[in-house]
Amino acid sequence: MANAQSDPGGGSLLKVENVTVRFGGILALNSVSFDVRPGEICALIGPNGAGKSTLFNCLSRLYECDSGSITFNGHKLRSLRRHRIAEIGIGRTFQNLALFRSMTVRENVLMGCHSRHHAGFLRNAFRLPGAARIEAAARARADDLIDFLQLSEYAERVVADLPFGTQKRVELARALASDPQLLLLDEPACGLNHEELESLGVLIRDIRDRLKVTVLLVEHHMGLVMGISDRVVALNFGKKIAEGTPAEVRRHPEVIRAYLGEVEEKAA
Repeated sequence: MANAQSDPGGGSLLKVENVTVRFGGILALNSVSFDVRPGEICALIGPNGAGKSTLFNCLSRLYECDSGSITFNGHKLRSLRRHRIAEIGIGRTFQNLALFRSMTVRENVLMGCHSRHHAGFLRNAFRLPGAARIEAAARARADDLIDFLQLSEYAERVVADLPFGTQKRVELARALASDPQLLLLDEPACGLNHEELESLGVLIRDIRDRLKVTVLLVEHHMGLVMGISDRVVALNFGKKIAEGTPAEVRRHPEVIRAYLGEVEEKAA
């Protein structure tokens, strides 16, 4: 299941340059810039309202940038239609689960396969050459991912009947089924217990190391972020306030001030 990655010049797989987003009078992102390099785990952190989800939605083409540019593997994202994001190699999970709850685990994962590799309506309808081969390849990939994410015992069960932590793994399998080069993880630790959290850190590293997928995650759980990230980008009030290794960002005065300020506000 290895996914070879190209390096489109400059050593960056993803390049975010001076991205600005406004919602009416609110400046959600203010000229944010950073790179994600092939093969790394990069974390995007910041207090609530810092602009992390807004940036993820720009990467997914759910939101439009008012200015700036985002380049992925040589593709300018602003020039692409939204349905092409999976096609060019970007996969995503969501903070709030976005699964087909009445479908089985296997069916959900197959939907991820078909988002990028599918035979097409006419080829399937008339069983034209290639349809069976494409379907067989999709099923084989789904089986591999179900096994990789330890979902085999749940494969034929309806997703709605499964525990929350298991559903999170199903969504992750579906995102990986599209064979991404870059995986966007939106608060993957949200709602997980301590044991599930430890397993998640190991799993994210395995995704990078075994599947050769670059990872960009938004996460509030600092233990997870500092334990698995190669690099951390910190936002506050829509601006980038720090970037560096986990140790560098942890010590950065602006990051300390942003988080201590949030704690003081909650205590007031």
